[in-house]
Amino acid sequence: MAAVAVAHRGDPYRVRENTLPSLRSAVRQGADAVEFDVRLTRDGVPVLLHDATLERLWEVERPLSEVTAAEVRVLTGGGVPALAEGLAAVCQGSAARPMIDLPDPAAAPAAVAEVRAAGLAGRAYYCGGAAGMLALRAADPDAEIALTRTTLAPPPPALLAAVRPRWLNYRFGLVSEDLVARDHAGGMLVSAWTADTGRTMKRLLRHGVDSVTTNRIDCLRRLLDR
Repeated sequence: MAAVAVAHRGDPYRVRENTLPSLRSAVRQGADAVEFDVRLTRDGVPVLLHDATLERLWEVERPLSEVTAAEVRVLTGGGVPALAEGLAAVCQGSAARPMIDLPDPAAAPAAVAEVRAAGLAGRAYYCGGAAGMLALRAADPDAEIALTRTTLAPPPPALLAAVRPRWLNYRFGLVSEDLVARDHAGGMLVSAWTADTGRTMKRLLRHGVDSVTTNRIDCLRRLLDR
């Protein structure tokens, strides 16, 4: 099976990350899956934003948790999409999968509810650290999960039993042929993030990873299609 090409926050080298134009650009560039981040506004609406504040992307010094969805729309000129809009941008008219990253575990129930409402429970999948994926598993016993890892140490057996991930999702610098073999032997698929040079992408593919996440989805797509 060819490795899955995952676009990180859309197509951020061309278009601002976690926006609808960025997600659509990633789909046009041939992404198999599009990863984006979900957090909650003050009134509990799941929206696409990686940071806890609006400052870096939108030059608004406000925590997302302190503004309503309507206020976010005004403050960003409509630039921050609701999760429902993000799902539609990725899935309508394409075969791409949405990969939902949950930097805030509190967003898990709302994210699952939106995915179910969109009829995408069997198509969307989720990634994040232990806290977020434990919350996700509690919200959806059947969800497909990629457990993010920032260490070479194997996940504790109790964590694996609770989260039941299909994937282990590593920072690209940690990935080796031995690591991939170990995790495959344990029944896991292996994904790597965020690889942005052709050299790194080629190394990961040689090591046998099942998925690569990148900010340069066009470069990865060309490499995979050779």
